[in-house]
Amino acid sequence: MTGLPSVGLISHGTSSPTGQVLIEVLAAEIATDLRIRGIADEVMLGHVDVQKPDVDEVIARLPADRPVILVPLLLSPGYHVHVDLAEAAGRAAESGRDVRRTPTLGPDPRLAEILADRLPPLKGSDEIILAAAGSSDERANESCREMGRLLAAELERPVEVGFLAGGGAALKDLVAESRSRGVRPVLANYLLAPGFFDDLARKHVEGGNDSTGVLAPPLLTGGGTTSAVPPKLVDIVRDRVSGGIRERVHPHAYVADMLKA
Repeated sequence: MTGLPSVGLISHGTSSPTGQVLIEVLAAEIATDLRIRGIADEVMLGHVDVQKPDVDEVIARLPADRPVILVPLLLSPGYHVHVDLAEAAGRAAESGRDVRRTPTLGPDPRLAEILADRLPPLKGSDEIILAAAGSSDERANESCREMGRLLAAELERPVEVGFLAGGGAALKDLVAESRSRGVRPVLANYLLAPGFFDDLARKHVEGGNDSTGVLAPPLLTGGGTTSAVPPKLVDIVRDRVSGGIRERVHPHAYVADMLKA
């Protein structure tokens, strides 16, 4: 094999036009970063749902004479990681392709820093809730709970984790419980970009007779004084790609990265 590895950035996919643009901006910034640093050559964005190209097409369109590093632009390892990505990589391996999968973006202490930056000024009585999408895969939910612990350490105050779907404590119930105690629920938005789940979280905060509560912007956000793409998010992806490149050279170090992430 010759040349630098190729990278497939695999997002969930969204029907939100704003979300689509922000994911594309993230992918473009990652591609520029990897090329400038001489880490990767071709970088392509794909999706596991809603949008095209899918994972199989991404692999097929990237050069066959070099490794392909698949980086899930997903915050936790659920069905799409353990089934969709795994099966696509398996099909490629059967045809002789060198396809390597990296850990998801989270949990990671740098995400906790981004989440903290997205929060409004906090009052002493505020109750912080990490708003996560949720999954039928408990491994993904536990990953979100670990992210809640990392955010609590960053903020030096308690953080509960509420889910919009799947197992675990329902976000809607946690918001209602905070209001019943007469305190303001402040939601750290553990979603990558605007879309269905962001809209649903907003309804939980703004709906009903009591609109007390705040939903912070997702990790990628347009407008305002914050950067649409936090540099630390690009750093995380670069680290994931570097881990994938080291897989064949230092397999034990790569496994350690997978377990840690």
